[in-house]
Amino acid sequence: MQFKVLERAKDSIRIQIENADDTILYPLVNQLLKDEDVEDAKYYVGHPQLDKPVLLIKTKKGKPQTALKHAADALSKEFGDARKVLTKELRG
Repeated sequence: MQFKVLERAKDSIRIQIENADDTILYPLVNQLLKDEDVEDAKYYVGHPQLDKPVLLIKTKKGKPQTALKHAADALSKEFGDARKVLTKELRG
């Protein structure tokens, strides 16, 4: 996955994401919206064959890049924990 910053402001950022789909973007947006410092988070795809998804993050306070990093870290931990549980259950 590659990220390209399309627009950056003090409290918002628009990022184009290559090779991403709903499987990645939906949990990421949901995690961002759990952050009390995030005012809005959404993504749009445009034409599915011609356009790359764009993620928009707007914060109430703090940097949107920080909110994105925290959301990614939280998802990484969540899915890592799920993997450990599944691995343990499948062995037994």
